[in-house]
Amino acid sequence: MLNAVDGPVAQYFNAIRAALGGLETYLSDPDLALLGSGFAGQLLQPYVERLKNSFACWENRIGFTEQFRISRAESGFPVFQNVLELENDRLTAEKRLANLPDAQAIRAEMGDFILRTKAFPGALQSQMAERIYLEQIGKGDIFSPYVLPETVRVTVSEKSGRPYYVVTWAVFDGSSTLPMIYVAGLEDSSDNVRELLVGKDGKLNPDVDVPLPVGGLLNPQLAAQFDDFAGKNGAYSLTPATIATNMDKDFPTLHPKQLRRIVLGPFYTAGITENNARINEILSRVRKSENAWLLTWTMQEVFSKAERPAQKGFFSSTPASQEFHIETNDLEAARMGVSAYEKHALVPHDAYQALYASGEANAIFGNYKVHVISGNNVVSEV
Repeated sequence: MLNAVDGPVAQYFNAIRAALGGLETYLSDPDLALLGSGFAGQLLQPYVERLKNSFACWENRIGFTEQFRISRAESGFPVFQNVLELENDRLTAEKRLANLPDAQAIRAEMGDFILRTKAFPGALQSQMAERIYLEQIGKGDIFSPYVLPETVRVTVSEKSGRPYYVVTWAVFDGSSTLPMIYVAGLEDSSDNVRELLVGKDGKLNPDVDVPLPVGGLLNPQLAAQFDDFAGKNGAYSLTPATIATNMDKDFPTLHPKQLRRIVLGPFYTAGITENNARINEILSRVRKSENAWLLTWTMQEVFSKAERPAQKGFFSSTPASQEFHIETNDLEAARMGVSAYEKHALVPHDAYQALYASGEANAIFGNYKVHVISGNNVVSEV
């Protein structure tokens, strides 16, 4: 637990702000392609922005709650209770603001208190901090326990002739305290959307205007059910293969061709997190505390290697189903339940120098792809 009066509070928020800013810089590279596809990193940026907004709100919240709990020994991210409280405050912010004096009135009262008592107006400062927090939480989207799906792209599959959606959503896993982003590539064989979206030439119908992104699955008949499914099947304990298989079974006319999961974390900060003693000890040697951090993330992918065609008979029928590839030649991939995965590490230049000077950079980073941030530049594969 971090207290508002502790120096580590500012250090933690400065470090995570720098880390998420560096991740945004990395993802903004127009030449960046996600694992196994040509999809650009911009697909993930809205969720990183949500996470940044959440941390900005948490930082303001400390001004009147004075305590903030993080998973120091595991993920390095805030515990799930903070995420739930933020979501609840977002829903009640307007009502609570109505019961607080406006900012100008609080400032005037603070000035009057100082002149009258020659003391610091602690209670009024907390009231002002609460007002700033509630105003901020209403300005931008936050990383909720479950961020509902959005359809961000739509095309027509050249192979099957079906509409093909790219759908994204996010989950903050309470057990592992890890924020996760999902990206799914789905074909839809529903008659209603095929007739609407696919032209006579087998391509996307130019007469249909789809204002992307669309909230929820593009197919309105399945959108509510898909929202419910994604929320119930987003836990970190479920492998991507399990989630994709469940999706394939639950939606006879949806055909998941790819499912990617980006797991953010763990996050390491010198003197605060305790999730890796050796990394934290080396980071403690970094001269500037704002550069003494390391952010890791894992990109997981499962894809369909074949589709078993639907079987129709007089007495029974079975829908088309996917055969998902699991890379059994890689023990880590088999354990994760994925076709492929990539591990990434983002680190400030000062911290990378300290890790490199320790002689343990290879042991620490292992099979990670390392990205070093210096100023506004990110150099990858160092």
